[in-house]
Amino acid sequence: MIEIDGSFGEGGGQIIRTACALSAITGIPCRVFNIRAGRKKAGLQKQHLLGLRAIKELSSADLEGDFLGSKEIKFYPKEIKSDRLYIKIDTAGSITLILQMLILPALLAKKEINIDFEGGGTDTFFSPTIDHFKYCFLKILEKIGIHLEINVLKRGYYPEGGAMVKVKIFPISNPSSFSPLNLTKRGDLKEVSIFSGASKSLKEKNVAERQVMGAKEILGRLHLPLTEKINYFPTLSPGSNICIIAKFQNTVIGADGLGKLGKRAENIGKETALELLREQKSNACLDKHLADQILPYMALSKEKSQVTVSEITNHCRTNIWTIEKFIKGRFAINGNFITWIPKLRR
Repeated sequence: MIEIDGSFGEGGGQIIRTACALSAITGIPCRVFNIRAGRKKAGLQKQHLLGLRAIKELSSADLEGDFLGSKEIKFYPKEIKSDRLYIKIDTAGSITLILQMLILPALLAKKEINIDFEGGGTDTFFSPTIDHFKYCFLKILEKIGIHLEINVLKRGYYPEGGAMVKVKIFPISNPSSFSPLNLTKRGDLKEVSIFSGASKSLKEKNVAERQVMGAKEILGRLHLPLTEKINYFPTLSPGSNICIIAKFQNTVIGADGLGKLGKRAENIGKETALELLREQKSNACLDKHLADQILPYMALSKEKSQVTVSEITNHCRTNIWTIEKFIKGRFAINGNFITWIPKLRR
């Protein structure tokens, strides 16, 4: 059993998600203790419990310590099921964070996994928005032969959530080896896409259009090739989202933002555009939010992988520490280069 100190580094839910996903895919049980010890609300929260119970079902696992506020869990994975998962979320818990935990083990199923989400948030705080997940993260996964389909039937914003999302995850063709990922040169910029959405209740105030106006005020100065898509959604809670994706010859980077009470929609658009420009100026192939998400996929390749990232965040370093507990090999950091060096078998 692999022992994981949940208070290490960033000390948040990412440790649990990564540890249990790698436990399920390697078949090695794990114990995570001191869960979120340094946080205001220590221990497991509802969001973490939902993910744990979903991966328990997916991997036919035995799970101990899965209760609210628990500071320790033990996870004993068994066989990956090839079945449909139904996940009900009563809050605005992040759908993309739960998917982070489920994608890796689902890739080893005998046939595609269908996941139905009822409730939860597609666009909520402290997690990737569904647009960044679809148009950025999944595009990078496609480069190593991993394919998902995400169908958003209904958006969900904080605090009530209420989303409806269907996901299909296709198993990889060769379960014994993941393809390496090598992204060090972006290539030419092809297009910048702005996805702006808001609740139908905010349509009279033109919130989605104003977010785009704010973004274009920043991006327009650079004469970039811009496209835009504006949508209004029926939602339980009023809210808005914006995601800006820059498509390069070899990669994609992105930035996203959420509407906040008392904050002008134009300013949400401006701030998101400025974040994208900071990412763009780094010349890296992966934005700072994507870097830690892609690391487990690099580590499962038996070949060397290398990427450039805009920033080595604390999340990123914590994920590296967790991954190296399960996988034989190591990550090397040199400037903004992250290299996975698998351990050679004799």
